[in-house]
Amino acid sequence: MIKRILAVAVTLALLLWLLSSDQGMAFVSVLGRLDPGVIAIAAAAFAKSYLLRALRVWDEFRHEQPGRFGACLRIVLIHNAMVNIIPFRGGEAAFPILLGRLFGTPLGRAVASLFWFRLQDAFVVFALAIGVWPGLPLWVRVVGLACLLITAFTLPRWARRPHDWLTRSGPLSKLAKVRDAFAASTQHARYGWLWTIANWSVKLAAQAWLLATVLPADIAVGAAGALGAELAAILPIQGVAGFGTYEAGAAAAMTPHGVTLQAGLQAALALHLFVIACACTAGFLAWLAGHLSDNSANATHSSGQEYK
Repeated sequence: MIKRILAVAVTLALLLWLLSSDQGMAFVSVLGRLDPGVIAIAAAAFAKSYLLRALRVWDEFRHEQPGRFGACLRIVLIHNAMVNIIPFRGGEAAFPILLGRLFGTPLGRAVASLFWFRLQDAFVVFALAIGVWPGLPLWVRVVGLACLLITAFTLPRWARRPHDWLTRSGPLSKLAKVRDAFAASTQHARYGWLWTIANWSVKLAAQAWLLATVLPADIAVGAAGALGAELAAILPIQGVAGFGTYEAGAAAAMTPHGVTLQAGLQAALALHLFVIACACTAGFLAWLAGHLSDNSANATHSSGQEYK
């Protein structure tokens, strides 16, 4: 309850700041820098990012659901839209629900897949942050990257090791199924790291370019802001639909580069609105395509029944 109250407070603070007359006019001028050409290129980059995420899901379930890339893309797009618009990360539930509905995937297996999916995201984002964050001593970068690599390498192998947890009583017997489901997720996603790194490379590059365009500033400044925004998404307390924390993370990351907090918040808010617009548009199109496909299949089935 306290986390939710704080999340609402953060979002309201951003809204009140935006509604002040000076900030509102300045924000409108920032939005004016997003001309149609910029929007089209950034939207194409986001679309490529969505395709890479869908490849990540398809790669994991390619043996269980061969030839279902379209369904994987539908899952990714709807899940991404739900995460962006439903408060307090509630949209994450869409992923296991859709996997169960479209693929018949058991809940434990679906949740484990989502967990590994998010772990890979966190590993990649943290590795980028450690590698490029200004002012970090070399030894901190080396130790941090080494710890991430060791954890990413050993955790899946630990999960896949033979164990006797199922034969034991108590919490271990319940955790056994979770461990086995996690082992299945890490084992079947053969190119999971490739898709994850490619996705984040495209996504962060697009966000960095947009931030650099609306500020305007150097691309390195935009990259710092994009990385700060994504790191803020990992915080235990999130604004409603990410509003407030996303902007604060991006603005804070750009202040060492000489960007004022006010300018950083305005640019980050413009970026956030664009990200949500892309996610909602893609999610709606995915839902509409699936709805039309289901109706067509039902109509064909009904016609077949009448013919018989």
